[in-house]
Amino acid sequence: MKKTLPWIILAIALLWIASNSRLPKNIPGELDLVTFGKIPVLSDGRIKPLDTVGRNALLIIHGKQSLKLNDGRSIDSTRWLADVLFNAPVADQYPSFVINNPEVLGLFGWEQNTRKYFSYTELNPFIEKIDGQGEKVEGVESAKRTPYQTAVYNLRNSLMLYQRLKNSIRPESAQDFTGEIEAYLKAIPGGLEAIKKQQKGEKISQKELDAFAQFTGRYREMAEMAYLLPVPPDSTGASRHDEWLSIGASLMGALATDSIPPVTKAYALISDAYHEGNVTLFNQQMNDLSSWMVTHEPRPTSRSAFEYVFNQLAPFYQAMGLYVLAFLLVCCSWLFGNRSLNTAAFYVLLLALAVHTFGLGSRMYLQGRPPVTNLYSSAIFIGWGTVIIGLILERIFRDGVGSACAAVIGFITLIIAHHLAGSGDTLEMLQAVLDTNIWLATHVVCITIGYSAMYFAGTLAAIYVVRGVLTPSLKRESAQALYRMTYGVICFATLFSFVGTVLGGIWADQSWGRFWGWDPKENGALLIVLWCALILHARLGGYIRERGVMVMALFGNVITSFSWFGVNMLGVGLHSYGFMNKALPWLIGFMLSQLALMVLASIPLTRWRSFQQND
Repeated sequence: MKKTLPWIILAIALLWIASNSRLPKNIPGELDLVTFGKIPVLSDGRIKPLDTVGRNALLIIHGKQSLKLNDGRSIDSTRWLADVLFNAPVADQYPSFVINNPEVLGLFGWEQNTRKYFSYTELNPFIEKIDGQGEKVEGVESAKRTPYQTAVYNLRNSLMLYQRLKNSIRPESAQDFTGEIEAYLKAIPGGLEAIKKQQKGEKISQKELDAFAQFTGRYREMAEMAYLLPVPPDSTGASRHDEWLSIGASLMGALATDSIPPVTKAYALISDAYHEGNVTLFNQQMNDLSSWMVTHEPRPTSRSAFEYVFNQLAPFYQAMGLYVLAFLLVCCSWLFGNRSLNTAAFYVLLLALAVHTFGLGSRMYLQGRPPVTNLYSSAIFIGWGTVIIGLILERIFRDGVGSACAAVIGFITLIIAHHLAGSGDTLEMLQAVLDTNIWLATHVVCITIGYSAMYFAGTLAAIYVVRGVLTPSLKRESAQALYRMTYGVICFATLFSFVGTVLGGIWADQSWGRFWGWDPKENGALLIVLWCALILHARLGGYIRERGVMVMALFGNVITSFSWFGVNMLGVGLHSYGFMNKALPWLIGFMLSQLALMVLASIPLTRWRSFQQND
C-alpha cells in the first residue's frame, strides 16, 4: 500500500486537473457566446479575444470576473460584455460599479450601508461631478493620493471604460443599426455633394445636409470613444496592428470608398440580432464572422482561440490548488512519519510545476516575449523558480523541507500574482524601458532567479527558527541539513543577482547612456548582491555560524521584498512602474514578520525547545 499510495494520490490530482479543464460548450437554442469569446479584436495595443476583453474590463470595473445581479442570478464576464456591447440599456441596470469609500458615496448624497455595487443608471446623474473630481486627482502622484482620491479616480476610470465599451460596436441608442448603416451609405453621395455646393455658395437642401451631418457626427464620436478595434486591416495591405479600425472609423472611411468592410456589416447584424433576442440569427452571423476571420486573419484568430483556452483552463489557479495539496501531504508525512506521503507530495509538486510551466509558456507564446515583462509575470516566474529549487533540494535531502518550501512559496507568489492582476491585462504592452527581448531574457530573468533563491533561503531560515525555538523537532541532523541547504541557495542567489545586476548596467548603458545612475531599483538590486556577499564573507571569516547565517537569510527576505516591490512604491525613478497602493500594508507586514523572526532567533540557544530536548 505504501508503494501505491503516492500513485493513487497523483491519479486523484490528475483527475482533479482534468475535471477543471473542461472547456465550455454551446447549448442548443442559446446564444453562442463561446464563438463570441474567441473573436479577435485589437485593444490596449495588442490583439486579444473578446473573452479576455470582458474578463479584464469586468475585473477593473467590478473587482471580479463574474457579476451577481439584483435578482440573485450570476453572469460571467463574456455575457456581461455581450450585453454592454450589444444591449447597453440592459447592461446599464447591472450593479457593475464598486464603491467602498464613504466619502465618494457622500459626494452623491448617499448614506453608507452594506451595499457596495451600483449600476450605471444610478451613477449617470453624477457623471460630471465624478469626472470633475477625477480630473483634480490626475495631477496627484499615485503614492500621495488619499483613499478618497484613489477611490474617485478609479470610479471615474471605470465609468470611462464602460462608456467606451458600450460605444465600441454600436451607438448605445441605436435600434436598427443595420438599417441605419444602409441609410448612411445612401446619404453619402448627396451629403458630399451638398457640402461641395455649400463651399461654392450654391443653394442646398439643409435638411439633407443636417441628416448627413448627424450620421458623420455620430460615427466620428464612436471612433473617438471606441475601446475596441474589431475591424482587421484590408487583406490587400500590410497587417500591422495599427491598421485595425474601430467600427466608427470604418464607417467614416466609407466617405472615401462608398463601402464598408464586411466585418463592420457582420457586427451590425450581430448586434441587432442580440439586441432583438434573435438567437438563431445571432449564432448564424457569429459563425459566419468566425469563419471569415479564420480565412482572412488566420494568425490573430488562432492566437485568440489559444488565449481563450488558456483563460478557461486557468493554469495558475489550478497550480495553486496543487501547491496546497503538496504542502498538506508534507505536513501529514511529518506528523505520522509516513514517507510515502512525502513521496506523494513530491509527485504532486512535479504535476504542479508542469501546470505552472504550461501557464508560463503560454504567456510567452501569446506575448512573444521572455517570461518576465511586468510585476505580475515576475511573481509567476519567482514562484516557478523556487519550486524548481525546492524539488532539486528535496531530491537530494528527501526530508520534506524542500517540498514544503516549494509548495509555500509557489502558492504565495501565485496569490501575489492574482492580486496584481486586478489592474487589468497582465499581457499588456511593455513599458518602453523593457521593450528589448535580449535583456528581458538575460538581465530581468537573472535578477528574478536571484529573487527566487533569496526567498527560498529566507524560507529555509524561517523553518529553522520556528522549529528550533517553538518545537523539539529540530534535531542536530535536521539543523545541519537546513544550514547546508540555506548556504547553498545563498551561493546560488549571489551568482544570479550579481550577473543580473551587471547585465542591467550594460542594458542601462545602451538604453540611457550610463552604466549606473543610483536609481532606486538599481540600488535595490545592488543591496541584494552586497547582502549575499556579506553573508558569505561573514561565514568564511568565522563571524557567524549556523544561527547567524539563518538570521541574515531572514533579513535577505526584507531586502529582496524592498528591491522587488518596495522601490516601485516610492513613485520615483525609471523603474517606478507597477505602483500598487494596496500592497504597501502587506509589504510592511511581511517585513515586520521577518524582523520578528530575527528577534525570535536571537533568543539564547538554551531557551530553544529543540536544543533543550537535545541536551
